[in-house]
Amino acid sequence: MNLATEDIQFIKEHLGEWLAEQSLGKPPAVYEIELRERMVRVEEELRHQRELIKTILEQMDKRFDAVDKRFEALTRRIDRFMIWSFAITLTAGGLVVTLLKLLP
Repeated sequence: MNLATEDIQFIKEHLGEWLAEQSLGKPPAVYEIELRERMVRVEEELRHQRELIKTILEQMDKRFDAVDKRFEALTRRIDRFMIWSFAITLTAGGLVVTLLKLLP
């Protein structure tokens, strides 16, 4: 089934109209305007979503910074506890050794 050059030209000339008829019977100009309006709305929504994501990421950064500070404070407390525990253990061990040497 080969198409003649005239048939191909006819199809090219009327394809836009046929597609417009399939889109709820709206003429091509109205359909194009509607598409542009929809694109503008989609772009605005994407911009809004981008701003929301940016805000959420900033809040997450603040939250992570706060958690980091809490972990640093906890680490300092654990370090102090370890130093005190080690010092008390050495002192108690030294006292026990001293008492064992003095009491024959």
